[in-house]
Amino acid sequence: MAGLKTGSQHLAETYGEKGTPSRDEFEAKAKAWYYAELLREERKRQKLTQQQLGERIGKKREYISSLEQGQTDMHLSTFMLIANALGLRFSLVVG
Repeated sequence: MAGLKTGSQHLAETYGEKGTPSRDEFEAKAKAWYYAELLREERKRQKLTQQQLGERIGKKREYISSLEQGQTDMHLSTFMLIANALGLRFSLVVG
């Protein structure tokens, strides 16, 4: 067990130390995937198809699919459109 790396060590070796461009890029992509996954799970929980969600926000099904698969970056405005269409509310915590 002494030879096992911690999660932080693995991330540093694979993506660089915190604050480096490569690590920042990895963390941004990880967060984008996480938030897209939250929206996908809520869409499924509400038994909505990608087509139905797309119609609610004025986007094509293919765009929703691309977002959920992490193939397209999601703008904050799109995130809020989808969240509102799903009846989700978010609050910003600073500090």
